[in-house]
Amino acid sequence: MTHPTFGEKEENVEYVTRYGVYAVIPDEEKEKIILVQAPNGAWFLPGGQIEEGEDHQTALERELIEELGFTAQIGAYFGQADEYFYSRHRDTYFYNPAYIYEVTSFKKSQQPLEDFNNLAWFPIDEALEKLKRGSHKWGIEKWRSVHKN
Repeated sequence: MTHPTFGEKEENVEYVTRYGVYAVIPDEEKEKIILVQAPNGAWFLPGGQIEEGEDHQTALERELIEELGFTAQIGAYFGQADEYFYSRHRDTYFYNPAYIYEVTSFKKSQQPLEDFNNLAWFPIDEALEKLKRGSHKWGIEKWRSVHKN
């Protein structure tokens, strides 16, 4: 099974594999989606790296507490989208298989553990424009295709 792939895989480059799990989290009206802005200014879907010993669910639940302070009901799995990119911040080339899920409901249960990110809700088209990663845009498009009115 082939996955959608974003970014350019460069020849003769050593890639570090970084498995990530991310969530499309809409507001109740399904008109806006929350995004996380990293300190470098880039916007992403909430989520992040899957740590050793974690499954997708555990990793996503941990990331949502860290980044948003949310406990969430994880819904549909939209699939895997692969991304190749160079991180200037880490001076590393990454191969990032991204596993994208929908969150069907959430509750703010605490302050985010990571206090260096900005969080903002955007109308869906604006969220798509702001997102840095093609795999994250793909996730929102998959979510939107399921929730067309």
